[in-house]
Amino acid sequence: MNSLFPIPKHWFVYLIVTFVISGCQSTFGPNTLARTHPAYNKTISETLSEQMLLNMVRLRYREQPSFLDVTSITVSPRIQTSALLDTEIDIGPGGNVIFPQVGVVYSQSPTISYTPLRGEDFLKSVLSPISLEAILVMTQSGWSIERVFGITVERMNDLYNVPSASGPTPNEEPNRYEIFARTLALFRLLQKERLIEIGLHIDINNDQQRDLVMLFVRDERFKEEGKELQSLLEISADDNKVFISDNFLDKNPHTLNVRVRSMMSVFFYLSQNIKVPDEHKAVGLVTVTRIADGNEFNWSKTPAGKYFVVHSSKKRPANAYIAVPYRGYWFYIANDDLQTKSSFLLVQQLFNLQAGQSKAVGPTLTLPVGGR
Repeated sequence: MNSLFPIPKHWFVYLIVTFVISGCQSTFGPNTLARTHPAYNKTISETLSEQMLLNMVRLRYREQPSFLDVTSITVSPRIQTSALLDTEIDIGPGGNVIFPQVGVVYSQSPTISYTPLRGEDFLKSVLSPISLEAILVMTQSGWSIERVFGITVERMNDLYNVPSASGPTPNEEPNRYEIFARTLALFRLLQKERLIEIGLHIDINNDQQRDLVMLFVRDERFKEEGKELQSLLEISADDNKVFISDNFLDKNPHTLNVRVRSMMSVFFYLSQNIKVPDEHKAVGLVTVTRIADGNEFNWSKTPAGKYFVVHSSKKRPANAYIAVPYRGYWFYIANDDLQTKSSFLLVQQLFNLQAGQSKAVGPTLTLPVGGR
């Protein structure tokens, strides 16, 4: 039978394909970026954070850490469409109905490339001391000098910040870190009152001579604290200026010599305050630091431990900011522990600064990931 107004069948195909193509506009183009970018960004951020926490846990157990950097992500969206006319059904005199068959297949083919940190990259990013400039930039950009120095600085003149914690867990408790902690508290007090400034000093007679200096602003309200700080550091700021150096062979009352940890040393130091399960301590999987009477030393008393702690739980914690499984337990940073989260963020920023000093030239591991 024929309809009153016969329409060529291929027109229906054109019409269907037109609808399909117009619908694809919401799948490709800017909408693809809006949909996929936040998801990949979130996943990469969480993965790198978990990697850093896991490496700290590994160091606590004296195991080799491993660092993989995500160097590239390539996503190839693809859509396949098909349309055809299949069946005619007679619905009575004067007309018929055509039922088309339409097929649409959408897929993504993400390819993620990883670069392991090795050789020169590993040396610069992880084993080399963090630059003094990077440390001081942090103190000028809103970070507490007490937190930054407490985590990254190992020595200032003859004051020590638990150097034995820069490697595997020591057997015996550290000493004299309380004096270092008091020095940091004085620094923080003066920083909050804007009575110290750290920056570059340029010699007017030699513009190539650029020195790091600490400027003291005199204020009678904090005169005693200023004197105490200078006394502890054995420095003299008679002209309100003290140079900052890493040359400990130069004994000068107008110079503050500073030794900064490497990122690996920072990871070791922070790992000391990971709350290891008693079960693992009992079987000797970790070293337990003891005080003179034989009791366990409390690492939260140290300048870094004051700002960082990792808990452990047999079950996956519900209140975790970051959690990683390891040896039958979950190690995690509590979501409401703002001090630890801040310190973890600081360490991530410093790690990124160190990693930025070198270009990735090592082998890459490229993984195609099945998408949908």
